[in-house]
Amino acid sequence: MSKLRLAANLSMLFTDLPNLSDRFLAAKEAGFRYTECAFPYSEDISVLKAAKEKSGVEHVLINSWPGDLASGQLGIAALTNERKTFRDKLELTIEYAKALDCKRVHIMAAKLPKYSDSAVEETFTDNLQYAADRLMKENIMGLIEPINSRLSVPKYFLDNLHKALKYVQELNHPNLKLQFDFFHVQIMDGNLTANFKDFLPYIGHIQISQVPNRGEPNTDGEINYNYIFKMLQSSNYDGYIGLEYNPVGNTRDGLSWIQQMGLQL
Repeated sequence: MSKLRLAANLSMLFTDLPNLSDRFLAAKEAGFRYTECAFPYSEDISVLKAAKEKSGVEHVLINSWPGDLASGQLGIAALTNERKTFRDKLELTIEYAKALDCKRVHIMAAKLPKYSDSAVEETFTDNLQYAADRLMKENIMGLIEPINSRLSVPKYFLDNLHKALKYVQELNHPNLKLQFDFFHVQIMDGNLTANFKDFLPYIGHIQISQVPNRGEPNTDGEINYNYIFKMLQSSNYDGYIGLEYNPVGNTRDGLSWIQQMGLQL
């Protein structure tokens, strides 16, 4: 049985501390060896780098530049009028990833109307090809994540698990894999056991939280995480598992679920 490598999501955990840079040490003090985050771009890169290095944790994932979050954007890779911006901002993502010695980048698609046309499909696939090539030169893995549009992100372009797999299979790029979030997969498709086993060869990162309220894995909800963790331990998955949940109360108190479920940091 393999030991699971749990990564604290610093965008959602330890939020009593205002800055990501402060949360690296908090994660370390809580026992974490691995961290991830969504968007580090609002904080000074040198400050983040120093804080990460001081904490001694391994930072395993960041998201690509999301666009204008205030106006509702969440990724630009599928936007036909943002091709140049996508490529320019990918360089900023790479700069942050290298400063944090981070080897995985989630390439965010975009929020769009529910229909799509050939221009959107072409833009997204071209940008994925470009990003996978560019990131490979920096020894950084590119990931795409299907995100549910039913509950979490209405109008998100990549909201189908099987469509996401199709992109990965058709591009067939050695540096492009899936980010498999059990929360989103349950809402989009269910069938967690079969989907995980079928998708395992294509998975480059995993995230977890309870459904539907996105709390700790031991809170009431639809997913039996005791079963999920046993399945993960018996699989050949050797990557990281991001704890991308909203703590019901204090982050530190809520971490008791790890020991309760027979896991360790």
